[in-house]
Amino acid sequence: MPPDIDDPNAFAGADDSPAAIHTALLWHDSGWRARIVKNEEDDGWAVEMHRDGGPEPALTGPWTMGRDKKNPKPLDAPAFHTLVKTASEVIRRHEQQLHARLHRQFDVTAADGARYTLALDIVPDENDPHAWLSATDASGAQVARERVRPDFRLTAAAGGAWVEGGFGRPG
Repeated sequence: MPPDIDDPNAFAGADDSPAAIHTALLWHDSGWRARIVKNEEDDGWAVEMHRDGGPEPALTGPWTMGRDKKNPKPLDAPAFHTLVKTASEVIRRHEQQLHARLHRQFDVTAADGARYTLALDIVPDENDPHAWLSATDASGAQVARERVRPDFRLTAAAGGAWVEGGFGRPG
């Protein structure tokens, strides 16, 4: 007898198992799990996409009703692959946004004409949040690296002052 789809523990072992599962309401394959669930906000159904090891769904969206207008349309291979592609794109965009928020980089030219790439990388540690300010020269060699506060504002003026000050402790 298949497990009850409304029981949250029914598929608890699915993430730990490399075996593929292809049922009408659950697909687990290629590191992803799609599960059809009752939509709590209306009378319809929803699909949750989980990446193996992920703490929460990467994607949740409405799911199509079946022909009887009561039960959900069964999952199939094309729908599963479309859901995997969409969920992967959502995760990729989230990772890009996080990277953009935690990393800032631009080039500065010193008074002597030397060009440097300055980078600020924020480390969002709960116990010890900080950031690293670094400079690399035109050859790609790192010439300076300083630990700074996580709220340090790397601007063209601040970066230029750091370079002109000989890469000492930024202000």
